[in-house]
Order: sequence, then structure tokens, then C-alpha cells
Amino acid sequence: MNDHPALRLLAPDEQVHVQAIAGDNLVVVTDRRMAVATADRVLLDVPIENLRRIQFDIERDRPATLVIVPESRHDEPQVLSVRSADYDAVAQALVTVGQRLDAIGHSGASAADRA
Repeated sequence: MNDHPALRLLAPDEQVHVQAIAGDNLVVVTDRRMAVATADRVLLDVPIENLRRIQFDIERDRPATLVIVPESRHDEPQVLSVRSADYDAVAQALVTVGQRLDAIGHSGASAADRA
């Protein structure tokens, strides 16, 4: 798994917090970014502060849906299917990202101020 495209883009000093499977994709949350990749290519690679919205919908009798929407229109939103067996790791990724976004929001600068 260390040869996965999502892991190849990481800096040597970057710390991986969570790796989660979502369908055929690997979702990686580090101390700097969130990335989504298939076995062949990286679909999304954005700093955590450049995430606009994450939505996790769970329905009875269907795989859950994870939606990741970046701030920039140049980064394509991701709509991922998540099996119930993968809920724990995806939930941990969401908690990690949510806490980082909360910390960024409490830093005193809005997204407009940082632009």
C-alpha cells in the first residue's frame, strides 16, 4: 500500500493521520492535506484548509456516500461509495478533517482574509 499513488505524493516529513477505503479509492488525511486516489491516479489532492464541504450520507440497504467538495472550482468534487465495513476509517478521517477545519476557523482569519 505504500506504493499507492495517494501516498507517493507525500512529502518526506508529512504525517499520515488516516487512510480509509471508499469504494475503489483510498482516502488519505495527513497533517497538511486530503487526497483521494484510485490504484492508477490521484483524483483529489488539496490542503485541508481548501476543503469547502464534506458530506457523509448513510442509507439503509445501500452503500454510504461520501462527498468531498474543494473550495476551488479547479479541483473536482469527489462522490465516493463507502461500504459499511469501511465506516470506522472514513469516520476517523472525517473527525480528523473536522477538527483541523475547526482549528483553522478559530485561528482568527477567515478564508477571505487568507486569500
